[in-house]
Amino acid sequence: MSMQYLRRAAALTALAAAIASPAHAGSSASSASSAGSDISGSVSDSITGSSKSSSGDDKKVAAGQYRVIDVAEAPGKPGSTRLKLQGQGNEFFLDLPKAALADRALQAGSLVQVNERAYGYEFAYADTRQAFFLALDDAWQRELRSHAI
Repeated sequence: MSMQYLRRAAALTALAAAIASPAHAGSSASSASSAGSDISGSVSDSITGSSKSSSGDDKKVAAGQYRVIDVAEAPGKPGSTRLKLQGQGNEFFLDLPKAALADRALQAGSLVQVNERAYGYEFAYADTRQAFFLALDDAWQRELRSHAI
């Protein structure tokens, strides 16, 4: 196991702990891993472009505030919600586990703050800046998967 892998795993665990609801003192590593999957996903699985995006480049997301245009079931992804987000000249879909929004639902008209991070993108409620979902760069996601030893 490489040192870089261990550092990334530690960073994701810390991020998951910071975002997740307050944990119980007796939490185990497996429950932390499970909580992490509820609040994170890969960029390629979570973010898709919209045919109405006015941006001509392949970058679907930029840091900034986005308005929720629609909230629906994610097609072909049981247990997932699809948010249609619109910012300045940019529109995209975010598919995330329903558990990510269990504490506070988003509705059409809500504002979401998107922050670019070294590991990918952080999605947060605009008013509180509390993160509810992490879209991890695909390379980070691959390295953080559980591997049999």
